[in-house]
Amino acid sequence: MNTNAFRSLSYGVYIISTLDGERPTGCVANSVMQITSSPATIAVSMNHDNYTNSCIEKSGKFAVSILSEQSAPGLIGTFGFQSGKEVNKFDGVEAVEKEGISVVADACAYVVCKVIDKMETSTHTVFLGEVIDADVLKNEDPMTYAYYHKVVKGKSPKNAPTYLPEEKEEEKDEGEKWVCSICGYVHEGELPEDYKCPVCQQPRSVFVKK
Repeated sequence: MNTNAFRSLSYGVYIISTLDGERPTGCVANSVMQITSSPATIAVSMNHDNYTNSCIEKSGKFAVSILSEQSAPGLIGTFGFQSGKEVNKFDGVEAVEKEGISVVADACAYVVCKVIDKMETSTHTVFLGEVIDADVLKNEDPMTYAYYHKVVKGKSPKNAPTYLPEEKEEEKDEGEKWVCSICGYVHEGELPEDYKCPVCQQPRSVFVKK
């Protein structure tokens, strides 16, 4: 089986937010889809190991912030490569509150849902939510999963439904390359002393020469 075929499916890049008690939390996801139009329902796939999963279960609500091609790549590092159980991911992130849920302001649109059903798989929970609010924030093109990999040059968090542990980029002789050991971002060329990863904001010291 050639799992690369899965990459021909269309995905977006989203930040799923919910509540941890009264504190906002969330994570990055790429498996979100509209199920019905009337009533409008949305399904989101969430890894069992994501802290956001249990928070959605308890709160019964979630929001989808749809990132655009102009959204700051650092949002993916903030929400995708650390746990909301250990840090407040919304610290320093501009957000607006919609139906009691924090939505990322640097997104092109958002959807807020109340959970009406769920399906369990061996590794993920698929939450089905009825839409209670939605709006467009910016007139920008949504970021696709392909754009994130090819242009932003980011990697998938290990808890992502589409994560492929065996994925490898084609080797090209384009000079030295440095790989972020946290998020997998690849920097080509010389690495300045004050360099920070554009995806996860980690310093030069976490980069490994490829």
